[in-house]
Order: sequence, then structure tokens, then C-alpha cells
Amino acid sequence: MELDKDLRSVQETRTLLCQAEAAFQTLRTYSQEQLDAITEAISRAGSENAAMLGKMACEETGFGNARDKEAKNRFASEHVYSAIRGMKTVGILREDREKRVWDVGVPVGVIAGIVPSTNPTSTVIYKAMIALKAGSPIVFSPHPHAVQCTMKAAELISRAAEAAGCPKGAIGCISTPTMPAVQELMRHEYTRLILATGGGAMVRAAYSSGKPAIGVGAGNGPAYIHKSADIPKAVADIIRSKTFDNSTVCASEQSIVVEECCAEKVKAEFQKQGAYFLPTEEAGKLAKLLLRADGTINPKVVGKTACEVAKLAGFTVPQGTKVLVARETEAGPTRPYSREKLCPVLALFIEHDENTVLKRAVEVLLGEGAGHTFAIHAKDEAVIRRFALEIPVSRFLVNTPASLGGIGLTTNLFPALTLGCGAVGGSSSSNNIGPLDLINLRRVAWGTEEADRAAAPQEDAALLETLTQEILRRLNHGKM
Repeated sequence: MELDKDLRSVQETRTLLCQAEAAFQTLRTYSQEQLDAITEAISRAGSENAAMLGKMACEETGFGNARDKEAKNRFASEHVYSAIRGMKTVGILREDREKRVWDVGVPVGVIAGIVPSTNPTSTVIYKAMIALKAGSPIVFSPHPHAVQCTMKAAELISRAAEAAGCPKGAIGCISTPTMPAVQELMRHEYTRLILATGGGAMVRAAYSSGKPAIGVGAGNGPAYIHKSADIPKAVADIIRSKTFDNSTVCASEQSIVVEECCAEKVKAEFQKQGAYFLPTEEAGKLAKLLLRADGTINPKVVGKTACEVAKLAGFTVPQGTKVLVARETEAGPTRPYSREKLCPVLALFIEHDENTVLKRAVEVLLGEGAGHTFAIHAKDEAVIRRFALEIPVSRFLVNTPASLGGIGLTTNLFPALTLGCGAVGGSSSSNNIGPLDLINLRRVAWGTEEADRAAAPQEDAALLETLTQEILRRLNHGKM
């Protein structure tokens, strides 16, 4: 029976890819205005169904909460659309009349969209919108634990897109996701680009598929509260970020780093604002729960509240506790608190001075999350400049909640739910991924003769100088 399921899923994937390729042959003829009408329809459908899809995603996955999932859907539908509305993606994008070079936007073709369980519906809205804005169809592979809500989101926006003139089959979704189906999706001849958001294994599979891929793995961002920071605001930002959808945004803070000189003040403020500092015994119990035997995060804790996580670990915390904080002194694969924790749990590193803070932050990121996100809370611009030049991340956030700032909601970064980690993080891009990352540029260039023409007068001048010198020499010797 399992073999039959795999075969059916592979055949379904091939059918969806054939439909997407047929849709692409139509899409590639569309004008910018036609593509804009389609993306506007996707935006409207996502916004109108944001609450329903958020509730559905929360109920199916058990991750996060319906309110914040609705907010993510609205972010994908409205905020992203606002950023791309006037963007040119196809046709002649730029004309350099002086150098006589044009840039022409060319759709890449069928895109494979890998969807994570933590943001299933918002990712579908966002990826479909940027793909269609770039003139390319997309076929989604849902996470096995989020199939129904992912398919519902794809169905709703596909129907809206088709009503706005989008060819049928331009937005597809696998209904029975299996590993053979995902492999077929990523390796099929019609697939031109993979847009992968998910676990490390899935991202590595995308990059090893033989196809161009934009992959995003784990985030594990430290947050440095500098002694010059507005500490109450810094703590409020971190707690707001860490509790947003119960910390299922990959850009959210995973550890706090402070200097000894202000550690007690920071701890007191966290306690005041609803944090619970774990005693040694409770920290040990939770450490055993956070990771599975293979070193990956335990799905039981993902997207749960602080109180729920504590209960799962076998202890209770005061009602209303917002985040759990555990003291940590080392970073690495065997130190759960120094890793990505997709729940309201933070590590606390207390370091001697600014130099050791920098060293620790780099150590944490190189252990996991290199290239992703770092947050600093400080008023001292000199320390911000210093760390910005040293920290190995693609998003360096200043005085803002990391989960919201990283995706571009509370910063002026491009609004996105796929956050590139650059070469240091094993990614092909360090961008917040948008439509311009999903097109190729065809460059039209006129031939020039300026270089050849410039060389001729120089050669003539050299010859004239030689003749003049020869005439003068002969005159001096009375031979003329």
C-alpha cells in the first residue's frame, strides 16, 4: 500500500508539473499589467481569508496561535503586495542610453515551492504572489503535518488568480506529499527553480537536486543587549518577538547575550515583564525535552506556549509566564539552549565584556544559524558599527523585535517569509527573497567602435612625431 501511495503521489506531481509548464507557455507572453492584476487578486483572496486560514493552520499543525497566524497571512497578503505593487519584473526593466545596454526581465519557468509546517498558509500566499509577479507558475509541496491548510490556501488563491486571467495550472499543490513526490518535484525537467523553506535536510536536498535553488535553513539568532540600551524597551521587544506565534518565525531570538556589568538589571527587567528563569533542575529537564536523539528539535515543543512547554518537561511555572530563560555557558550541537528553539525558550549568556560578547555571538551562529539573523539593542553607534562588520549574518537588526524586523514588518527590509542566509549559511542568496530573485536578466548590448577610433589618432600622432624628428635630423645635417 505504501508503494501505491508513493506511485500515486509521484504521478500527481508529474501531472501538476505538466499543467504548470503549459501555464508557463501562456504566462511568458503576459504583460506587466496582466501579471499585476493576478498578484492583486492573490493579495485580495489572501487577505479576505486570512482569519480562516490562520485558524485552520493552527488547528491542523498544533503550532502557534490563530491570531498571529492570521497576522502572518495578512502580512503576506497585504504588506508583501504593497512592496511589489509598482515593481517591474518583465519586459525592458532598464535602459542605459549612454552605454547602450538594456536589462530585460525574463521569467525563469516552473518553480517548486517547499512549504514548512510552521508557516503553511502564509508561505503559500507569499510564494505564489512573488512567483506570479515574476511571471512564473509554482507547484507547492506541503509539509505532511499541514496538508489540508496548505491545499486550502493554494485552492483559494488559485481560484482568485484564474478569475483575474491567470492560466489554469499556474498554482498547483501536491495533495499526498511523500519523499518520492518531493524528489520528483525538485528533479523534474520542467522544474526550473526550487524555493525551499524548511528543515536542514530539506534544504540540503534542494541544493543537491541539480537544479538552481534558493534555500533557507535554521535561524538561531542571538540578541545582544548592550549596556547603552534602553533595557525595558529591549526586553519588551524580545518578549514580543519571542511570543509572536509562539516563536515559529525563524528570525526570532534564540539567545540573549549581556555583559556582567548590566546582567542583573536585564534579568530583573525580564522577570518584571513575564519571564521565568529556570532553576538548574528544571533547566535540565527541559534540555532533555528540546532535542530528539538525532539532534533535531522535538516537534512536541514547537509553537507551544511557555506554560505548555514547562508542563511537557514535567514542571509548572506561574500562570501568565511568557518566556522560559535558561542560563547557558557554552554553544554547540550538544547544548540545546544554544540551538534554534521554535518555542518561547531563551538561552542567557553572561559575558565579561564586549569582546567576549562578540566571540560568543559568532560561536553561537557558527554552531547553527550562520548567515541568518542577529539583533542588537544599543544607543552607542560605535558598538553597532563594530558588530555589524563582524557578525556573520544577512540581517543585522537594531532596536527592533527580531522576528518582525527580520521579515520586514518593523524595518525597511523587503517584506518576505523566505530569508536567504548567504554563502556563510549555505544559501545562494542573502536577500529577503522577492520577485526580482525569481527572474533572469537578458542583457541587450550594442557594439561600439569608440575604442578602435580612439586608437587610430594615437597611432597617427606617433607616426607624425617620427617623421618630424627625421626631418629635423636631416635639416641639422644639411641633407635637405
